[in-house]
Amino acid sequence: MLAIRTRRRKAATLAAVAVLAGLAAPSLTASPATATTTTNTTANADYDETYYEDAIGKTGADLKSSLHTIISDQTKLSYSGVWDALKATDEDPDDSGSVILLYSGVSRSKSLNGGDTGDWNREHVWAKSHGDFGTATGPGTDIHHLRPSDVRVNSVRGNKDFDNGGSAVSEGGGSLTDSDSFEPRDAVKGDVARMIFYMAVRYEGGDGFADLEVNGQVDNGSNPYIGKLSVLKAWNQEDPPDAFEEHRNQVIYDDYQHNRNPFIDHPEWVESIW
Repeated sequence: MLAIRTRRRKAATLAAVAVLAGLAAPSLTASPATATTTTNTTANADYDETYYEDAIGKTGADLKSSLHTIISDQTKLSYSGVWDALKATDEDPDDSGSVILLYSGVSRSKSLNGGDTGDWNREHVWAKSHGDFGTATGPGTDIHHLRPSDVRVNSVRGNKDFDNGGSAVSEGGGSLTDSDSFEPRDAVKGDVARMIFYMAVRYEGGDGFADLEVNGQVDNGSNPYIGKLSVLKAWNQEDPPDAFEEHRNQVIYDDYQHNRNPFIDHPEWVESIW
C-alpha cells in the first residue's frame, strides 16, 4: 500500500503544479465568483495509469464498483477537523485569509466560521438527514461534499433536494428555492452534481452507513436518496469542472483524505454509470 501511495503522491505533485499554474481566481466582491473552465488531460492521463488503473475501460455497474473500491481508501477526518480542512480546500486564491462560499460565491474571512448571522458554516451538500448519518466520521465528515456556506443561505437550503426553479434566495448569488428543492447558482451547479455523484459511489452501505443513491424525485425526506437525477446529470454537463474545483480535488487528495472525486477528473463517467 505504501508503494502505491508513493506513486500516487508523485503523480499528484505534478498535477498540482499544472492546476495551480492555470488557477483562475473567483471575485473578491459580494457578487458570485466565477472561474475559468480548464482541461485536465495530462493530469487525467497520469491518474488513469495509477489511481484509476482498475477502473479504466469499465462502464455501468462495473465502473461504479471499481470506483467505490478505489475512493474508499481514504483518511477520515473528525467533524472538528473539517473547519481547518475547508479553510485550505476552499481558500480564496486572491486572499489567503478568506474562503469562497459555495452558494453565494462571496469571499469571507476564514475567522468568521461559526453559527451566527454573517458567519460561514459546514454545509453538507448531500444533506446529512438523507440517510441519517449526521456528523459521524465518514459521510458526515467527508470534505468532498462539505463546503463553506453562509449560515443564513445554508438554512434556506436546509435538507432540500436539488432541482430547477423557485424564487431568488436573498444574497444567494443567484440561487433559487421552493418548498421542496434548491437550485444553486450557475457557476457551481456542476460542482454540486459531482459532489452528489461522488457520495452515491463512495457510500454503498457496506461500512455501517446507509447506501446513498441518486434518484429521480425531490422531497426524499430522511430516505438515503437525493434527486433529481435528470437535473443533476444536466448540471454536470452544463457546468464542467473549473480550475477552482480541480484544485480543491487536488488539495483533498494531497493533504487530507488522500482520495479523489472521480467525476471531477472524468465528468463523462456520470453518463456511463447513470
